[in-house]
Amino acid sequence: MPETTHNAPWADRAWTAVLERTGQTAAEVGPRFPLYADPESGTWKSTSRGSWTGGFWAGLLWLRALASGAPQDRAAAVECTRRLAHWADQDTATRGLIFWYGTALAAGPGRDSAAAGLREKAARSCLAAYDPERELVPWGAAFGGPRMLARVDAVPGLVPLLAGLAGEGQRAAYGHLTRHLTLGRTEHPPRPAWQAGPDDGWTPCAEPAPGWSRTTPWLLLGLADGLHCLTDGPGSRAAGALWEAADRLTAPRLTPAAGLVPPAQEGQPSGPLDTSAAAIESVALLKLAALARATDRGTAAERLTARARQILHRLCTGHLSARGALTDGCYDAARALAPCHELIWGDFFLAVGLAILTGRTDPFAT
Repeated sequence: MPETTHNAPWADRAWTAVLERTGQTAAEVGPRFPLYADPESGTWKSTSRGSWTGGFWAGLLWLRALASGAPQDRAAAVECTRRLAHWADQDTATRGLIFWYGTALAAGPGRDSAAAGLREKAARSCLAAYDPERELVPWGAAFGGPRMLARVDAVPGLVPLLAGLAGEGQRAAYGHLTRHLTLGRTEHPPRPAWQAGPDDGWTPCAEPAPGWSRTTPWLLLGLADGLHCLTDGPGSRAAGALWEAADRLTAPRLTPAAGLVPPAQEGQPSGPLDTSAAAIESVALLKLAALARATDRGTAAERLTARARQILHRLCTGHLSARGALTDGCYDAARALAPCHELIWGDFFLAVGLAILTGRTDPFAT
């Protein structure tokens, strides 16, 4: 990884702590995949197949392997990535989360050719599921419920996964992203999920409820990747439309009154927080800042970077435990499931945000 070029000793300390925690987690869960951990004991709830979060665990292991250079760490990351293969043909748009974040760091030059092949297989399966009339890779039936849903957690990961196929894959990625952005414009704050109805109509879903903490962060992450891999330059029509959406979604978050760590459900300030949403947002903002810096949007880049840095500082100084766990994440507030816990994707995005901020990795390596 690149040498650090920043001046944030708190970030270096947090980076070290998160990687040490990754090692502890690996020793505890063995061949299983961690989901969430008790904030007091640190004990993980795990799953044998990884569910929709498996790629984040593989991604964390790759971050550790690339940082340490240790053969045993690389072997652990390779093996974890291999165990994601079950999901390649499953009917779920969360294959974007699983296979982009689980293979992005693995598939670089000289790393793991099997991971690159797995990513391509998953991308082609997702492309086959793309509905050109709805301009959407449907949410899918793998986890039960209606199949033809548009959910914001189907945006990140899936955009760069599809775009990697070029041609038809890029067209599908752009259609999928803009479908979600179009639906997101109809309500404020954006609604997390919509069900397809007759005649190209869409009906809002009750769950996740409007005001869900991860709605805008997921959209911003997909937007940043779309701007990176789906436009022909800063002056293109596609770039203009995506930057307009990015400006609209980031504007409320760049005001002095904007909180750094959101409640899990907007309008319930006394309810649980969701540090995982803040960690996702920090990565999205750092990616957007890098793109803004490269396209003569210097002022925007400074504001986006400042916001991301403030979020990461708050997470590291206010919510990172002594063992290196990002606490106060909320898995599912409506069901009171793991409402103030360490979440594997929270750990992953905190690590990625710190790696970008400290110059240890390129913003678009993941």
